[in-house]
Amino acid sequence: MSDDTIRLVTIGRILRRRWRLLAIVAVLGALVGYGASVLFPPRYTASASVLLPGQWEERELLTQVDIATSSAVVDGAAAMLGWKGVSGGELRDQVSAQAADGNIIKISGTADTPARAQQLSDRVAQQFVSFATRIAGGSTDPEAATGSEALRQKVAETNRRITDLANAADPGQTVEGVQARTELEKLRTSLQEAMKKLDEADPATNKAGMVVMGPAARPIGAAPPTRTQLVVAGALLFFLLAVIGHLVAARMNRRLRTEPEIAAALGSALLGTVDVPGEGRAHRPEGSGPRAWIRRLLGVDTRWDIPTPQRSGDEAGIRIRYRRVCARLRDQLPAPRRLLVVVPDGDEIARRAAGQLVTEAKGDPLLRVVEVSVDRPMVPDRDTESGALVVISAGSWTAEELAGIAEACADGRHEVVGIVVAGPVRARPKRTADRPPDEATLALAVRGPAAGGSV
Repeated sequence: MSDDTIRLVTIGRILRRRWRLLAIVAVLGALVGYGASVLFPPRYTASASVLLPGQWEERELLTQVDIATSSAVVDGAAAMLGWKGVSGGELRDQVSAQAADGNIIKISGTADTPARAQQLSDRVAQQFVSFATRIAGGSTDPEAATGSEALRQKVAETNRRITDLANAADPGQTVEGVQARTELEKLRTSLQEAMKKLDEADPATNKAGMVVMGPAARPIGAAPPTRTQLVVAGALLFFLLAVIGHLVAARMNRRLRTEPEIAAALGSALLGTVDVPGEGRAHRPEGSGPRAWIRRLLGVDTRWDIPTPQRSGDEAGIRIRYRRVCARLRDQLPAPRRLLVVVPDGDEIARRAAGQLVTEAKGDPLLRVVEVSVDRPMVPDRDTESGALVVISAGSWTAEELAGIAEACADGRHEVVGIVVAGPVRARPKRTADRPPDEATLALAVRGPAAGGSV
């Protein structure tokens, strides 16, 4: 199985076994997102477009974008708006511009109301056109921006004066009158040619005729992030954090899962593994009170990182494993065979397995079960026992906790003669017909050497 498949199986197990907790965490994240939307009120964005006639290169358009958001333009727009308590520096963070196709500069303004957003974008667009016109005219002085137009008006007035002089000249066909009119026409032609050359050389004529393409449309919806987006983002963020937290906790889990690791931590040999039928209830800790009720409500009273139990064999096969462990103990211990069965407190699977061992042993060896706290392990002093048998479930305890149990056995002068690892399995449905008695099957199964191969 690849690592990706294992991760998908792990995530699926989290979703299946922790769905209540994940749902509550997602609701909590949605509430946090809603609270953020209250603290940060919705914002509205309106956009105005400015057309730049003529031929423009890309770098020139980028320059115009920078000019549109410059302090000179925004400060002028702030003065035109006259909003109380709002300066140009504050508006600069609320104005943006970008170059669109077709030599169009799109200026956007963001405010707390649709009307203000519309006013802001319109005023910035107007101020940008005025400022860009002054720059293209070769001066940032507003009076100098109108110099070219005044010159054109003077030329037009001169042309009218030339016409008047030509009409007032000798109306006859004298040589002096014809020469005067000819000179006046030459002067008119020279003025027209000079103005044409001036227009061609003036960059303001080619590129300063910017036009605001109508007022900005009043926004009908808030700008992102909206309240709905914040609520959804909060729920999704908390959900992902909860899943990642489960994965990190599983990654940092130091509980021993394999038989060799458990045997090394306890410093003894493995006598066998046994099955405990059930549907996973063995991992549900007992308890009452508000905390236990809340844990059951959230679904955290059972462990999620334990793989789904495999389907067990028939009841006869399960009991054979217990009887083989008892047979190994009889072969290993001298008479009288008495053992102290040590079970960690809270390990329900191990406790049930120890009870089944006592049943199957039938007094040979004589087993006495004691539950030991893993926090402060304490084992009764040795009396007539020949040693201690530790029964635990895989994946429930760390190496330090098992080492503490082994030290407690040594302090009570009990030698750990063996280890039995118990694991949960799903019980098969019972068959009621055409099935041989269990005792007959067991008798056939244990006939022969009792210390058979590994179980």
